[in-house]
Formats: sequence, structure tokens, C-alpha cells
Amino acid sequence: MNEESLQQVADHPRARAGMRMGRELITATGPYAVESVVQSWWHVGSTLVLLVAALVGAGLAPGWPLRLLLSLLAALLTVRAFITYHDYMHGAILSHSRLAWVLFRVYAVLGLTPPRSWKKSHNYHHGHVGQISKASVGAFPIMTTRMWHAASPAERALYRMERHPLTVLTGYLTIFAYSICLLSLVRDPLRNWDSALVLLGHGALIAVLWVFGGFDTAFFVVLLPMTIASALGSYLFFAQHSFKRMHIISPEAWTFYRAAMESSSYMRLNKIMQWFTGNIGYHHIHHLNVRIPFYRLPETMDALPELQSPVKTSLALRDIVDCFQSCLWDEDRQRMISFREAAELAKS
Repeated sequence: MNEESLQQVADHPRARAGMRMGRELITATGPYAVESVVQSWWHVGSTLVLLVAALVGAGLAPGWPLRLLLSLLAALLTVRAFITYHDYMHGAILSHSRLAWVLFRVYAVLGLTPPRSWKKSHNYHHGHVGQISKASVGAFPIMTTRMWHAASPAERALYRMERHPLTVLTGYLTIFAYSICLLSLVRDPLRNWDSALVLLGHGALIAVLWVFGGFDTAFFVVLLPMTIASALGSYLFFAQHSFKRMHIISPEAWTFYRAAMESSSYMRLNKIMQWFTGNIGYHHIHHLNVRIPFYRLPETMDALPELQSPVKTSLALRDIVDCFQSCLWDEDRQRMISFREAAELAKS
């Protein structure tokens, strides 16, 4: 942390109120960044067993209403399985288990998340969240209003497309299949060879189900649950770093603390959705300390008062609209604004 950042921390109202900030607060989360291996295996094992059961049921159940219900359940369980994979890749759970290594690589085929590509892009995201980035490396890009006005029509069109609701809703293809798998493979095939294996394995799974069970089996077992899970997962990721009260931090003043507390949201969810999303709504805490297992995030927030007043969002329609309208960072007003606001401000 540089001198400017230290002074900003010292002058912050929270610091003057005696609340822990910066490294002190990160250190305070340390006791919660310890897993219980038994508990980790319970969460991972139960989630994967339920997911497999739901997928098998979606493939074999009689009648489309039951198959649809089981497919929707599988979609939500896929999101939860992804969070366990996400924590494993961060080293928060089961990092020394060979069995976990095997299970999560099998999951990577279903979830289109090749370990090499995903880990590299996601670690980049953690090291740059809350900063301006025209490139969508591990995150959705963010432009300033000045960059937007100086951009060419083609650059504007690409930026709009990358942050468009349809891009998020079709995340199965746009984010997971294309960005995480195919794009990484094209850019660096030698380093990202596992992206090819994941794409081939995923395609082979769909083909086998289609040939031996018909299109409806492939649809209910893979295509539908992955479409829903990818859309939900993509939106959760988008919304937690693109919201109305988000702050962009200059590279000189950037710290993990500020990125967590100013550029990462807390998503209010009911208990059922908290379970299915693996507590990813406690995103400000996750960014503060990635080694805290997902099942200890609520405990961490309850224990540390400094974490209990984050910027909030939710899955309510108003909050969803606000997130998608938070398109550009206005340097003069120090807030996120919409494309329409940017156009109106340019005229005034």
C-alpha cells in the first residue's frame, strides 16, 4: 500500500470511528480462512451427488413436466457446484486432495471451465477489479465517459455488446463456451490445451446423450440446465462488479481492501438462493480474502462489524435494471452512469 493509499485510509470516516480498515481488516479475516476438511467434503460431496441425481432424473424421468423440474433443479445445483470448484481453484477448500482434483476436472467438462484458462483469467480479475479495463480479461470491461466519447463506432458497438443483457443471458455460449474455452485456446493453444479437452468432452457428452437418448435427453440433461446455470452465474458475476454505487479506483490508489469494499457488492438473497449460490452474494468478503471457504462467509460477516455495511444489490427487478444501466464510469461525478446519461451530459 503506497503513501497516498495509507493517508486515504487514515482519513476515512470508518478509520476515524475506530473501525478496522485495509490490512488490519484483512488480517482480522484470517481466522475464518481456515477450512474444516470434513465440512468441505460434506458440501462438495452432497452437492455433486444431488447434481448427478438430478441430471440422471432429468434424463430418465417419465413425462416432460418432471424432466423439466429436475432439469431446473440441476441448473441450480450446477451453480452451487461451480462455487465449490471456484473455492477449490482459489485454494480455499480441499487443495491437497487428489480425489478433489479428479472430481473438479470432471466437473470442468460439464461446466465448461477449463482449470488453466479459468484460473488465469479469474486471478487477473481479482488483481484488477475496480479498475478501468477496455479488455474483458476475467471480467466485463469498463470504460470511462471520456474513453467512450473518444471511442470509434466499432469500439462502442463491441463494448455495448459485451455488456448487453443478452450477452449475459446467453452466457453458456458467449462467456463459458467462447470466452473461457474457445478464445483462450485460440490465443494460446499450447498453454490452454485443457480448453480443447473440455470443449471436446462437453461436446461428446451432448452427442452421446443425443444419439442414445434422443434430443430431448441431451436437452434436459445438458443444454437446458447449462443455459440456465450459465445465465444465472454470469449475471451474479456481472452484478457484483457493475452496480449503481460502485467505485472505480485509480491504479495508484488500488488495494485489495478498496476493491473489495468499494467495487464489490453484497447481494441480498433468501436462504434458499444463498445455498444454491454457495454464498457468493457475500462477494465483498470473498474479494477481501479469497481463502475464506464459501460456507464460512456468513460467519465472517456476522463476526466483523466492519463488513456489515457493504454496498448492496439483489435479484429484484429494480436492482437488475440498475446494474445493466451502470455502463460507464463518469470521472467528474465519480459514479457509474448509463449510456443515455453520457449522451445527455455530452450535449450540455
